[in-house]
Amino acid sequence: MVGFFAAMLAVFYQTLDSKIPKWQLESSLIGSNPGLGFRPMPPESNVESTLIWYKGSDEKNYKYWTEELDKFLEVYKKPGLLPGGGHNRQPCNYGQPPAAGKVCDVDIKNWGPCIQENHYNYHKNAPCIFLKLNKIFGWRPAFYNDTTDLPDNMPQDLKTHISEQKLNDPKAMNTVWVSCEGENPADTENIGPIQYIPRRGFPGFFFPFENTEGYLSPIVAVFFERPMTGVLINIECKAWAHNIFHDRMERRGSVHFELMID
Repeated sequence: MVGFFAAMLAVFYQTLDSKIPKWQLESSLIGSNPGLGFRPMPPESNVESTLIWYKGSDEKNYKYWTEELDKFLEVYKKPGLLPGGGHNRQPCNYGQPPAAGKVCDVDIKNWGPCIQENHYNYHKNAPCIFLKLNKIFGWRPAFYNDTTDLPDNMPQDLKTHISEQKLNDPKAMNTVWVSCEGENPADTENIGPIQYIPRRGFPGFFFPFENTEGYLSPIVAVFFERPMTGVLINIECKAWAHNIFHDRMERRGSVHFELMID
């Protein structure tokens, strides 16, 4: 009997691929609805905190946050750190998806204020916060290809942006869109104008994630241009596609954090 079970176990392991999970999408533990994450994260000593709190006039005070971003972005700046040395990367765009066995490059060198050399603008009380979608093997976004099927609860400024994209660059409709808003009326008043760099979402040519060697997740830098100082601002960011559903309690499709600048 022991020999029988050992043989069955051997057969089971022979069916596994180290790069392809046996259980995927709805059958997996993480399901088929990606979560949204933000960086920089608060210190591990405050593991449940989602507060980014610093003093822009004090470099020692904001240094923790910029150094956390340095660590997070290091692999984007030095793809040689990736398995395989990142040699299978290629430039991609909406008309040029990655070739077979290749992955798209994520070039963060010209992201305006949201670069390491500029301290990600933390010293100017106008910080950049980076967003990324959690990776789900095999997941494909269902894009909004028609402006008539945008959800009612989508922010109006994002609806306007999508309509402009449809007119100016229809291929760019294949995007997982992103929005960030103040959660309450006071937060909306205090959050100030926002820019999304290099674009307002995650391009479709990065999907699906198939654990290809050298893969880097697409990221969006959210640049808060003039947030009110001296007050706590509650912020919620959401990712938008037909098959992304928002549930803050289960951390699906959205992320919450607070920003406070002294």
